[in-house]
Amino acid sequence: MKITFFGHACIGIEVSEKFIIVDPFITANPKASHINFADLKPDYIFLTHAHQDHALDVEALVANNPEAIIVSNAEIITYYLEKGFKGHMMNHGGSWQFDFGRVKYVNAIHSSSFADGTYGGNPGGFVIEGEHKNIYIAGDTALTWDMKLIPMRTKLDLAIFPIGNNFTMDVEDAILASDFVECDKILGCHYDTFGFIEINHQEAIQQFFNKGKDLMLLEIGQSIEL
Repeated sequence: MKITFFGHACIGIEVSEKFIIVDPFITANPKASHINFADLKPDYIFLTHAHQDHALDVEALVANNPEAIIVSNAEIITYYLEKGFKGHMMNHGGSWQFDFGRVKYVNAIHSSSFADGTYGGNPGGFVIEGEHKNIYIAGDTALTWDMKLIPMRTKLDLAIFPIGNNFTMDVEDAILASDFVECDKILGCHYDTFGFIEINHQEAIQQFFNKGKDLMLLEIGQSIEL
């Protein structure tokens, strides 16, 4: 399984010869201007919620890849089905066996609405099990006790947490979240894109290290293999 950071909360996942893009926000992010958007060919587009900084590039991706399947909650998928796009709707606690692995839609504490004001349903996160590797994409969320449920079903190899504060968890809460999900290998996201969520990288990495944990802050376009 290959994980690529495309900036902000946008993650690429290559698993079982399928390519997933999570929360596509690339074309309006100046920090990601070196990413060749036209080269992105997702089989699936996962959306944790409907906010513009997570869903901005959905329509452009589908225009270039009309067979791409959007995966999210019922309200978000209904929104895109009405535009003629393909989608698979889920809801909290439900799971589905896709052709690349099993996906469970889990709780997140945040808000969710499209740029045009349309209600985006309840936000969520994804637990993805594929190629004998398991990852948790928390989405934009506060620290929540429900995270303790995840390791009761799934042993994680990686957790992807927002750490920028103000709109989501901060570093301290993300450390607690890593305890809750029983995973010490963390990929940070949702930081530095704009002023409200800028962080000190070295301080954040040190805080995780002090708790015996590994925080990875990838450069945009950088990948890791699990």
